[in-house]
Amino acid sequence: MDEQADEVQDGARGKHGARIFRTEIGGRPLVAEIGAIAKQANGAVLLRYGDTVVLTTATAEPRPRPDIDFLPLRTDFEERQYAAGRIPGSFFRREGRPTERATLSARLMDRPIRPLFPEGYRNDTQVVATVMAYDGENAPDLTAMVGASIALSVSDIPFLGPIGAVTVGLVDGTFVANPIPSVLARSDLELVVAGSEDALLMVEAGANEVPEDQIIAALQFGHAEIRKLVAWQRHIMAVVGRPKMTVAAPQGTSDVDALVRTLATQAMRHAILNPDKLARERDMEEVSERVRQEALERFPGQEIAVASALHDVEKAETRSLILERGVRPDGRKLDEIRPIWCETGILPRVHGSAVFTRGQTQVITVAALGSISDRQLIDSIGEREEFKRYIHHYNFPPYSTGEVRPMRSPGRREIGHGALAERALVRMVPNEEAFPYTIRLVSEVVESNGSTSQASVCGSTLALMDAGVPIIRPVAGIAMGLVKEGDRAAILSDIQGIEDHLGDMDFKVAGTERGVTAIQMDMKVQGLDADLLSQALEQARVGRMFILGRMLEAIAAPRSELSPYAPRIRVMQIDPERIRDVIGSGGKTINRIIAETGADVDVEDSGRVFIAAPNSEAGARAEEWITRLTRDPVPGEVYVGKVVRLMNFGAFVEIVPGKEGLVHISELAKGRVPTVEDVVEVGDQIIVKVKEIDDRGRLNFSRRDALLTVPGAEEREVIRPKPERVESAEEARGSNGRPRSTDGRPPHGERR
Repeated sequence: MDEQADEVQDGARGKHGARIFRTEIGGRPLVAEIGAIAKQANGAVLLRYGDTVVLTTATAEPRPRPDIDFLPLRTDFEERQYAAGRIPGSFFRREGRPTERATLSARLMDRPIRPLFPEGYRNDTQVVATVMAYDGENAPDLTAMVGASIALSVSDIPFLGPIGAVTVGLVDGTFVANPIPSVLARSDLELVVAGSEDALLMVEAGANEVPEDQIIAALQFGHAEIRKLVAWQRHIMAVVGRPKMTVAAPQGTSDVDALVRTLATQAMRHAILNPDKLARERDMEEVSERVRQEALERFPGQEIAVASALHDVEKAETRSLILERGVRPDGRKLDEIRPIWCETGILPRVHGSAVFTRGQTQVITVAALGSISDRQLIDSIGEREEFKRYIHHYNFPPYSTGEVRPMRSPGRREIGHGALAERALVRMVPNEEAFPYTIRLVSEVVESNGSTSQASVCGSTLALMDAGVPIIRPVAGIAMGLVKEGDRAAILSDIQGIEDHLGDMDFKVAGTERGVTAIQMDMKVQGLDADLLSQALEQARVGRMFILGRMLEAIAAPRSELSPYAPRIRVMQIDPERIRDVIGSGGKTINRIIAETGADVDVEDSGRVFIAAPNSEAGARAEEWITRLTRDPVPGEVYVGKVVRLMNFGAFVEIVPGKEGLVHISELAKGRVPTVEDVVEVGDQIIVKVKEIDDRGRLNFSRRDALLTVPGAEEREVIRPKPERVESAEEARGSNGRPRSTDGRPPHGERR
């Protein structure tokens, strides 16, 4: 249907009554089709960016939920494998649980739109983005973010947008809007930024040590592109937008608010100033419970109104202390970092480990090194790479906050924090050529009071260094906060849980001494101006340097040796034409190498071979076998081989798995050999010299020459002892009836 876009004027009706709107971003067309698809949703748009097509819908229940005091918003990003011309690989051949990429994309949709609903809106609301076509170049997640804004903006849902979203790359010192994957691969920056016409709402970035001033410039560049998208959407709203539903203010709550403020303000302020998290939460709960009971005696049935008023008092008093007195709940200055201690090598047998503690936030990170075959296969559309060799996982168990709740599979929070920590460090990990390992890091949050994702970054750096991974430079992370009322604003370094919960911004910055490697920013108010953002980045840089200094006191550089329990990996290059010699028929040869040496062997189509062994000896043995398999033996070379078959004319000896040759009976020993079995049996290991290679490539060996020319040759052999054999009269006389000499040679004057 949207192929009609090029044939109609912007906003005119296309096929089946659809309205079609066009713009351009990053030099490529962006086309929105509204009114023909998914018409029972409150709002829907079929958005095409290049040949990537995403259907985004926004739906809301007509009545608010009376039993809650929060916004019940759900965002879903639905990948469809058919979009990339694939059939799912599962047993059922259909999509199952969301991939990690889909989960992260759903978070990207949620974060910039969530602050833009009016206070008091309590209707169940759902935004669903379904990827219906993917062209391999234009990002479906970015398309879904813009689609979510359009669907909400043209609907009757009370959304205070629109917003725009753009990816900013930095290629050869030049900013690029929405770079395609081949360009992004050369970029020093991948910054996803979303915002309104006036301010930024969400930032997500990975960077290659980009200085803070360039980050600010990139944000300004991105915001200019966002304004174009917002203006385009306002035009769409003017043409097809619906009137917004009314959000009713809660009835009869002003008296409740006044009573709760009177009863709770002083006591809550005193409780907030307790520096210990658990004690503070206990004191605040005691105040809340006492006030709740007294307020409900006066206003029975107003549980939600009382709870909301208590939250408002808690928020107001915390923010007032910070803005008016410059006092934080734990008594720190605005830019002060909590006490830090860290230690490496805390766990035996693992490849690398560290604990990082900052105040009442504590994370243990463990590093595991594996072979290239341990890489993670990426089965998600929109990914630029097929495999991932650096993996970071983040776990947040309930005991870390002193709570009891079910232990389930990772949720959006765990996946998002793990991805952030991974992004912060991935560019500091040596490439595959320099360090041919798959690396997995697992951060276990064992105590939480804010900034756990950045504690994971710090702990991961320490664990990598403890494991002996030669990282380019160490990375530290810090979480910044903001409290803003009118013209007054306070930027907080190293925020704790209560400051995150009641503040206006969660701004995480990770980087090295040279620059930023990752950013994640979420706003809880309608945007942040450039001046405050610049101040926050500079304050974060100072804090990051302090944290980095404390980390380097625990371990100054990566260890020079890997853990004795880590695999030893060798990399060798063979002729791709000889890969079949290493693999063997049905994998027989490579499986034998693995079984007999204990090393894992991975062969790439390019001929690059990775050998992962438990020790150096096993790796060297596997490498030697592969070397012999992939080059032709030369006459005169000596091998120790295994007897695999016996014939009456000689023995076949395998010098490496899959490569064997013949030792003729006349070449088996220094003297005469009556029968092959008199010298060797199947399974014996004997020394042989390559005698010749015939015109058909067949190998002929000589044990006799090896015994005569190689010092200590017999010591390298493993031959089972043979029982003494009595020679028969016929054998003693020879085939011509004459007696043989005692040394096995023909009598004088006879030919052999």
